[in-house]
Amino acid sequence: LLMMISGILTQVIPAGSYTRVQVDGREVIDPASFQFVDRPDYPVWRWFTAPFEVLATPDGLTKVVPIIVFILLVGTAFGIMDRSGILQAVIARIVKTFGGRKYTLLLVITFVFMALGAFFGIFEEVIPLVPLVLGLAYYLGWDSLTGLGMSVLATNVGFSTAVFNPFTLGIAHQLSGLPLYSGAGPRVILFIVVYAILALFITQYAKKIEKKPEASLVYEEDKAEKTKFSNFNVDDTMSTDPKMKNAAIFLGVFFALILLVLVAIPFVEILRDIALPLTGLLFVIGGIGAGLISGAGKSAWRAAWDGFLGILPAAPLLMLAASVKYIITCGGILDTVLHWANNGLQGTSPFSAALMIYGLTLVLELFITSGSAKAFLLIPIIMPLADLVGVTRQIAVSAYTFGDGFSNMVYPTNAALLITLSLTVIPYPKWLRWILKLWVMIIPVTIVFLAIAVAMNYGPF
Repeated sequence: LLMMISGILTQVIPAGSYTRVQVDGREVIDPASFQFVDRPDYPVWRWFTAPFEVLATPDGLTKVVPIIVFILLVGTAFGIMDRSGILQAVIARIVKTFGGRKYTLLLVITFVFMALGAFFGIFEEVIPLVPLVLGLAYYLGWDSLTGLGMSVLATNVGFSTAVFNPFTLGIAHQLSGLPLYSGAGPRVILFIVVYAILALFITQYAKKIEKKPEASLVYEEDKAEKTKFSNFNVDDTMSTDPKMKNAAIFLGVFFALILLVLVAIPFVEILRDIALPLTGLLFVIGGIGAGLISGAGKSAWRAAWDGFLGILPAAPLLMLAASVKYIITCGGILDTVLHWANNGLQGTSPFSAALMIYGLTLVLELFITSGSAKAFLLIPIIMPLADLVGVTRQIAVSAYTFGDGFSNMVYPTNAALLITLSLTVIPYPKWLRWILKLWVMIIPVTIVFLAIAVAMNYGPF
């Protein structure tokens, strides 16, 4: 549907173009260079070939293809971990470590994942850890929504508050001329407030599910999945089976390597481009190795094949999602939309302009899910406008990071959301119904933050 809408828009909206220039080795837009151009020859039949064409583009080769490889690796590894019982053993050991303090465990896990997003800019890279947290949620009497809430959703919320996020905040600061990571104090306060909201949201939901499992939005969908974890016991097999203990140690080493990669991403530039396939590779090596060490034998390879087939349908879905941006780019209308937004911001009040930047980023997120890519498109246009209407550049950057981040786990064109849901039994409509309740609480908080920021002239400039 989104592909068709995008294609129709290429026939309705006039084509336009900005000039791209190189600044410090990066391609940015010259805000004064927009001009309408002749509509490209982009026939309707190519809307339908776009999912295949996009694979051969720079975005396809650097983003879509690695993501598809990543989910296939994760699905393969998870199939082995599930069949061999290694996942159950790891979860049982975690539960035994925390004793009966399972809500303390929930809060700690939520905080750690949220901090990974806020301070290190980690998001998609935590997806290999989802099966572990999902199994933990089942074992503790919750549902798959709770599992995703305290893992990927928490990471996304932290990514959006962007205390020191190098991939949105860092790039936006560089492009806008602001001191790198300046103005951190108010963002730390926002992080604490948003964490409190998220923790309350997930905890209340988990308690409701524990008290009445039928209240889960995914109660029926989770039934089959929960049977995989129904034979867990706190007296985990690691203490009685040396093979299982060795398998868990082997898997733990690879989980530690994945975490090391996540933490190193902001400091090792080469990891930024290869982090997703690298973490997927580490995950599959750890999963297959642990399965073989545990004594699964030939059944491990059968489990790997079943896991691969189970995740395979997600690949065409990712290709469809990636083709949305490709269609509007080939149709020549992306720069026109940016130009119209540029004109719409002129002559507004500082607070209204901040909200319009927020809204514009939310709209573009539907088509361009990469935070850094949107920064290169938007920041060169937004900053001169912010100067004209009296919005500090720091406020404009904050509005941009909010718009980029908080919609990541809502829009069906976002690869991270598609990958995450493909690892679970959660239908998108039910996920949307659940998560919108959280956004109803968080979005007003970010708007209040922008209002206070305008009132205090949040800077340095």
